[in-house]
Amino acid sequence: MADHLLDHVRPYLDRSVEDRIAYIRAPRWIGHHVAKQAHERLAELLSRPPALRTRGLMLVGPYANGKTMVAERFAVQHLKTAELQRVWVVQTREGAGLAHFYGSILHALRAPIGNGRDVGRKAEQVDHLLDRLKPRILIFDEFHNTLRGRSRDVEAVFAFLRRIGRQYDISPVLIGEVAVYDFLNATTEMASRFELLAVPRWQYDEAFLRLLDSLEGALPLARCSDLSDEKLARTIFQLSEGLIGEIVTIVTSAAIAAAQSGAERITKAGIDELNYIPVSKRRQARLRDGLL
Repeated sequence: MADHLLDHVRPYLDRSVEDRIAYIRAPRWIGHHVAKQAHERLAELLSRPPALRTRGLMLVGPYANGKTMVAERFAVQHLKTAELQRVWVVQTREGAGLAHFYGSILHALRAPIGNGRDVGRKAEQVDHLLDRLKPRILIFDEFHNTLRGRSRDVEAVFAFLRRIGRQYDISPVLIGEVAVYDFLNATTEMASRFELLAVPRWQYDEAFLRLLDSLEGALPLARCSDLSDEKLARTIFQLSEGLIGEIVTIVTSAAIAAAQSGAERITKAGIDELNYIPVSKRRQARLRDGLL
């Protein structure tokens, strides 16, 4: 009966192993509590009345914990229903300085980028585009990249974030690691403009076990794996170190191996065979030693 699977997943059991593996590998949305809360806050920013002093949002948490997927899904959902695009995602470039920052915005707005050294020209071009496109939300992913430059450049970026609220009625959303929180809270001026929404590591609790159950229901394996069983759940939690990106990678890899081998269920032995190395231990991995 495959009662452990979601209704829309069961039909995949009748497909080939290759088709099932392709489905298992496909990215999937996980609507956990923080993700839903983030979408609610983004929706509030999108529907808010005009303001001279707009408030923004910080999504702060460790790497590989689903922050980018939350933002991108919201932006895609907005595009599906909006007559005019009001939400834009800026992938903040690596490298310090205003030229990189403005270049990131121009790339996101699909504008041609001219002389890389002409910061003033880039700033004018950004202003022109913001005035013409009239975005309501600018989402800056990997915003901590901007904070690695000279202090005067960082101050100029913060001044830009304040100005776009006053001049263009834009709410900035900053996504990144804890450095974003530290820099914004270094001054009352910036701290008062941004609400914090933390995206912390998962804890070993009922919410984590429910997450495993939801993942199991979404992966077309013929036999029940009981991922939320104590021994199996503890193994996944320890290897993932509470990072949702790692949790999904471990479970997905184990599911693919189970489909290929014909086992049709994820087991602790199957996960052990992955020889999966947690993020914090990869620098000390024996594999690296063998490269020397």
